[in-house]
Formats: sequence, structure tokens, C-alpha cells
Amino acid sequence: MLWSTEEPSNTPNAAAADPIDDGIALRVRIHQRLLELLNLSVLDRTPRETLQGEIRGVVSQLLAEEKRFLTVAQTDRLLQDILDELLGLGPLEPLLKDETITDIMINTHATVYVERGGKIELSDAKFQDTRHLVRIINKIVSAVGRRVDESQPMVDARLADGSRINAIIPPLAVDGPLVSIRKFSKSPIKLEKLVEFGSMSQEMAQALHGIVRTRRNVLISGGTGSGKTTLLNAMSAFIDDFERIITIEDSAELQLQQSHVGRLETRPSNIEGTGEITQRDLVRNSLRMRPDRIIVGEVRAGEAFDMLQAMNTGHDGSMTTVHANSARDALTRVEQMIGMAGLDIPARSIRQQIAAAVNVVIQVERMDDGRRRVVSISEVVGMEEDVITMNEIFRFRRKGKTPEGQIIGEFEATGLRPRYLEQMKARGLDTPLTLVPAAAAGGVK
Repeated sequence: MLWSTEEPSNTPNAAAADPIDDGIALRVRIHQRLLELLNLSVLDRTPRETLQGEIRGVVSQLLAEEKRFLTVAQTDRLLQDILDELLGLGPLEPLLKDETITDIMINTHATVYVERGGKIELSDAKFQDTRHLVRIINKIVSAVGRRVDESQPMVDARLADGSRINAIIPPLAVDGPLVSIRKFSKSPIKLEKLVEFGSMSQEMAQALHGIVRTRRNVLISGGTGSGKTTLLNAMSAFIDDFERIITIEDSAELQLQQSHVGRLETRPSNIEGTGEITQRDLVRNSLRMRPDRIIVGEVRAGEAFDMLQAMNTGHDGSMTTVHANSARDALTRVEQMIGMAGLDIPARSIRQQIAAAVNVVIQVERMDDGRRRVVSISEVVGMEEDVITMNEIFRFRRKGKTPEGQIIGEFEATGLRPRYLEQMKARGLDTPLTLVPAAAAGGVK
């Protein structure tokens, strides 16, 4: 039965209309009354359409108890909001369904920002109070076996559609819970789309195709929200379907299209502080799984050393991302992370391993007009004394800005001939036009 046999309290929890939060408060009160009436054990097994029909009459009765009289449109909207509370994530549901939104940023229960087209804007979504927001957070993280409370006030998790969520609550978040959601694209963006959006030139896309097909080890570098994972997903489409790929992530969000993919995800410690499985543990384990390529969503610490070892021991064509502001900074960051592994290795030896393992560094950037661009493709060519040497093959040259704030610039080839060209020729792949500057990239989304 959908309805509980217990008799709920008949005393309506009515309150004087408040022009500020009356709509939210009404929805929450009716939601609480429904929880008293509903048989929660069968709720998840009841189709939304059936539940909607069953609930409509009860909502009308509860509105009468509240002495509230709504139009049909207002009742329909209230019913949808209540169903979102019961079956979904409350005020987040409309934002998650909006395909124009790429990021959702919750700054306490009263303020929710979204990103559309690279621009951040304030949305009209609100939670009733901090308890309401924390309840939604717990609903998300408990679904993937994680928790958030005062003893563990930070959490990374993912939604059912694969979107990535980070939440931090008091006492670490001073004014109230903070939540960031990176939405999951239902259809992976291909390099052709990135060319269409103006994120790179056609010649650069050809070069990236050749880099993947010739099994170059790739490090994608950029800041937060610069499009590192999007580019990694797009490049992975060129991996042959017969290759065995192992992916390693903190929160699984890669969208590989191949059939032979093993996906690994880290695990946080339990309530006793034990049982944690780190990325480094997973990278080590992946070496025993006979992978052709290993893809680490992002290296942050000592797993960088194990990733380099994998790249240097027959797992050519592996890829990972790192937070850094330039290709040179990316290699420095990897060197620092290897130091975090607690190994007593001379700096020169570390750099030699990096130079031998990493073949290509791709720098991406989210610019101040909100657009994401590949600003540099560089090839690691070796060592000169104690310095890793690189040749920049492509770059984005910024030239100015339009009155509307759009960045004007062009993608251009430097004229340097990359080493992978001969391998591309040997494999019968099309040679990218590395010596021909690309068209101007200003004014393209």
C-alpha cells in the first residue's frame, strides 16, 4: 500500500503567510505531512506518474486544512515541487534538469548560483533553512555509501546521473553548508564540437587525434573549471575499442565510449577512520589488471609517482590531468607530488623520469569571457642538464577584446615539427597541418 495505516495528527501546521518564504514553507509543511501519510517502504518502487495521481487529491485536502486556495497552475507547480522533494533533490531538481547549466554553486541555504555559457548568475532556487539543505546533501551522499557530519564535514560524491558534488558543512563552513555540483553531460563532447565552440583549431584537433593514436602519454593541465575532464573525455574517443582501459578517479565522471573499460573509484575512511582506499592504492592495483592504458582523472599527490612508473613500463598512451597554470608549471607540480610520495629520490632523477614518461602537455584555460580554450600543446623532448625541455607545437595568441567582452585571438602553429609525426606516418594516419596557422578564434562560443 502506498499510504500508511497510521493516523497522522489532524492539527494543521498552518502559519501566517510570509511574503519572503511562504512558498517554500508551505511546500515543506505539506511535504512533512505527506511523510506522515505515505508508506515509505514502497515509495521508491512506485512510478512517478502513479504517485502524482495518488498525491494530488491528498495535497488538495492538505491545502484546504492550511486554508490556502491555489490556481490549477499553482497547484501543479506545488505538486511537482513536492514530488521533487519526495523522489528527487528538492530545489536542485529543476537546475539539474536544465541542460544549459554546467555548474551549481550553493552558498548556504538562501543563495544558489549557476553557470550558463561560462557566466555565473544568481538563480531563484532556495532551501527553507540549513536543515533542509543538509537533508538533501545527506540524501545524495548516502546513495553512494558516504556520509557528512560534524566528524567528517567534507565529502565528494556523485549523483545518479554521474554529476560530481562536493559539500562542506559547519563547523568548517562558517555561515552554512557550501555545495558545488559539476553537472554530467548526457552526451560526451567530441573534439569536433570543441572546434565548433572555438576551444581549438581543426589543426589542433588533428594533432590531438594523432597523439592518442600514436600512444603518446598525455598530461592535461589547467585551472579549476577550465575543461580538463571534458578534453580528456573527447581525446579518449580515439582509443581503439580493443584496448583494455582502466580509469581511476575520486568520483567517477569520465565517459569513455569503449567496450573494454574498467572503472575504479577511491573510497573514504569509515566512521572509525579506517578502510580508506586512495588513488595511489588503485594505480598500484591497476598494474595487476593487464591494462593497455591507464587514465587517472586527476593526480593530486603521491599517485603521480606510480602513474609515471606505469607510463614508463609499457602502458603507453596513458593520460591524466593536473591543476597548473602553464605547461612548465604542470611538470613542476608533478615533481612536487612525487615528493609527496615520501620517496628519497634526487630531484634530477625525478625530472628524468618525468621527461621519459610524459610525452605531451596540453594547457587549457577558462578565460575571462567565460570560454574555455586549449592555449598550448607542447611536446616534452628530453633533458638539458637539470631542466626538462619542451617544444610548443600550437598556442593561442590573444590579441584583444571586443566591446562586449569577448576575447579576440587566434590559434597558431609555431612551426616546430613534433616527433610523433613520423609515428603517425608509419601508422597510416593523416598528418596534421602543424605548419599552417589556424583561423582567428574570436567571437566563437
